Amino acid sequence: MSPSEHLSPDPDPQETAEWQDAFRALLQAHGPTRARQLLDALVATAGAGRVGWRPSLNTPYVNTIAAEQQPVFPGDLAIEERLASLMRWNALAMVVRANQAYGELGGHIASYASAADLFETGFNHFFHGRTNAHGGDLVFFQPHSAPGVYARAFLEGRLSERDLLHYRQEIVAPAQGARGLSSYPHPWLMPDFWQFPTGSMGIGPISSIYHARFMRYLTHRGLLDCGGRTVWGVFGDGEMDEPESMSALTLAAREKLDNLVWVVNCNLQRLDGPVRGNHRIIDELERLFAGAGWNVIKLLWGSDWDGLFARDHSGALVRALGDTVDGQMQTFAAKDGRYNRENFFGQNPALAALVQGLTDEQIDRLKRGGHDLVKIHAAYAAALAHRGQPTVILAHTKKGYGMGAAGQGRMTTHSQKKLDADELLAFRDRFQLPLSDEQATGLAFLKPAEDSAEMRYLRERRAALGGPLPRRESACAVLPVPALDGYAGFALQADGKAMSTTMAFVRLLGNLLKDRTLGPRIVPIVADEARTFGMANLFKQVGIYSSVGQRYAPEDIGSVLSYREALDGQILEEGISEAGALASWTAAATSYSVHGLAMLPFYIYYSMFGFQRVGDAIWAAADQRARGFLIGATSGRTTLGGEGLQHQDGSSHLVAATIPNCKAYDPAFAGEMALIVDAGMREMLVDQRDVFYYVTLMNENYAQPDLPIAAHTGVLKGAYRFASLGPEGGEPVTLMGSGAIFTEVQRAAEVLAAEGRRVHLCSVTSWSELARDAQAAEAEGRTPWLHTLLADTAGPVIAASDYVRAVPEALRAWLPPDRRYRCMGTDGFGRSDTRAALRGYFGVDAAHIAAEARR
Repeated sequence: MSPSEHLSPDPDPQETAEWQDAFRALLQAHGPTRARQLLDALVATAGAGRVGWRPSLNTPYVNTIAAEQQPVFPGDLAIEERLASLMRWNALAMVVRANQAYGELGGHIASYASAADLFETGFNHFFHGRTNAHGGDLVFFQPHSAPGVYARAFLEGRLSERDLLHYRQEIVAPAQGARGLSSYPHPWLMPDFWQFPTGSMGIGPISSIYHARFMRYLTHRGLLDCGGRTVWGVFGDGEMDEPESMSALTLAAREKLDNLVWVVNCNLQRLDGPVRGNHRIIDELERLFAGAGWNVIKLLWGSDWDGLFARDHSGALVRALGDTVDGQMQTFAAKDGRYNRENFFGQNPALAALVQGLTDEQIDRLKRGGHDLVKIHAAYAAALAHRGQPTVILAHTKKGYGMGAAGQGRMTTHSQKKLDADELLAFRDRFQLPLSDEQATGLAFLKPAEDSAEMRYLRERRAALGGPLPRRESACAVLPVPALDGYAGFALQADGKAMSTTMAFVRLLGNLLKDRTLGPRIVPIVADEARTFGMANLFKQVGIYSSVGQRYAPEDIGSVLSYREALDGQILEEGISEAGALASWTAAATSYSVHGLAMLPFYIYYSMFGFQRVGDAIWAAADQRARGFLIGATSGRTTLGGEGLQHQDGSSHLVAATIPNCKAYDPAFAGEMALIVDAGMREMLVDQRDVFYYVTLMNENYAQPDLPIAAHTGVLKGAYRFASLGPEGGEPVTLMGSGAIFTEVQRAAEVLAAEGRRVHLCSVTSWSELARDAQAAEAEGRTPWLHTLLADTAGPVIAASDYVRAVPEALRAWLPPDRRYRCMGTDGFGRSDTRAALRGYFGVDAAHIAAEARR
């Protein structure tokens, strides 16, 4: 609603007209800069007078960049339009071929049909590849448009026709001498091609923001100059409904991330129907982004509309467009020129007069802004030139553009995967493709001769921008890790000192940060919980990153642990946003690939707020081949006693076990934790394997034993013999325990040994690694480590953890068949009480464990 709509009828139209005339005169004489200054002054005056008015965040439903403000288009428009048509056809042919052969494969045509020109303008003029002279842009591609990216790679010679024939057939493709093409951007599946996984809606948008911020972090810390590089995100308007898409908009504005450009493909349609049938999504997004502090560029209407707007002296066209809701706009997209003449332009005589000289076909061909290469180029150029704010381009398109009756603007277009012969011929004719009827109905792929003007242009444009995209690189210099004894000797030889594993980790981290080589590459990340985890001492040691330094004197400035922000600060303190902290972790954990610079992030958080809360983002990080540490502190269901249900974690290790490249550990002691961290650093930084580690820590203080060298192998494999108690001839039992519950298992072992039982006590550092080793051993024909561990034991095996029973249940299939196996865990919802009461309630205290062993 505009501000004027809140007012009663104008009591003095002549005075209003005089004010408007005066403003127009000022604008004409002194330009828009002076006009903005005057408007700002008037708004300030109104605010001081408590008028209770503020300007609308919506502008008229027209392009932000006027036709006379457009720069000259620098390319060959005819060739670029022909290339875009080739991409559209090959993308369509790929999907339709796959579904003619195998109806179950799926795929998408309509999304890329709407976004093709947005992509192609970027490929031809803006998206930089990585070279020695340019670090490369980061491009997040709309996932349903993946076929179009494959179509371009085919023309570039990066993919063969055989590869296109194996779209979504990754398993059978190698046997046919082809490369299977993944459904969406998946770096794990296509590690030299896709750079960022965007298939899960909302993950790409938030990730792009934190990647842009991380580039500033690298620059401000003097680690890597990221100047001149841009993060581009091409996303859908329906995707903006995802909370993750919107959750970091104010951070991007607050950090003044003018290295970030979003292109929101506003085709007005999601899977089932209109994004906002009864409203206008572009208006909504303009308000949202402008209110969050972004620069907004509306790209709504193509060049063919310029003449109509120029003749629209009464404003009838602007009013009509502003009054048309998206559901109706979608209908106009699905209908032909005659329907649009009668039902849109026929609304009143002024509109009808505007198109009086146009044929129905010309009306049908009126382009929306997102399909006009000249308009797109102008918007992209303006976005790159803008300083001090991130920019969003709201590009109006038609879903299924060019598909005609087969899908343009139709409710079912998102799922359209097959076209009949007439529809294929119509598509060919619409884009003037050089195909015979037989070739078109046979879905022949199109690739011009290598010496053709189109192919030369394609290669020249990408060569000028640094080579083909997307392109993932993984070459990175080895980052040496200091000797374990040097930074973790206190944990390995703890000598019975009481401490929590969280306390031990923070001390270990502080020591690592002092290492001259590794220290600067470490990225500590917290979500407003540094003091909770005893990390306040790091505030002064390495500082908290701030893009503006520290503009205030903190309340605790005289304290040894005072809050210190700095331009070159090392800690990323992300506020109360686990999604944001995980996005920062992903940016740091993939820096080796994205920037060619290995970084080592440690994100420490309440373990309950990890896999349960942002598990999809963690899965995407796994897809992106992240390398780093997730530290789940105050872990387990009974260690964080008083906090209750939603703070108590009993399932994160169960979820972590489902991620193939995540190594999850639940160490009970500081020495175990130190050895695991050391092994992880060497695996990721020296061996450069695409894994990440999840390590759970507790806040419970208890005596920490020395870790003997003989136990090192078992710690990393998942378990080791901690002790054997009781008389040699006593009735045998094996007790296995992990993390917070191991001390209860230890006490149970002592009770049973005192009763004359022979107790073999095993500290389990990772249930999932034990199970994975056993599964691999079966496939490889070797003895699993679990069998080696239990080789000289007998009797029942009792396993206990602070997690649900399903965590230790992962071992059942691999235990010797003659051993009774009983799992004890914390199934159910958490409770608030003391640790002792909670462990008794869930049946994982020493008394319950001993009782189970006596059965």
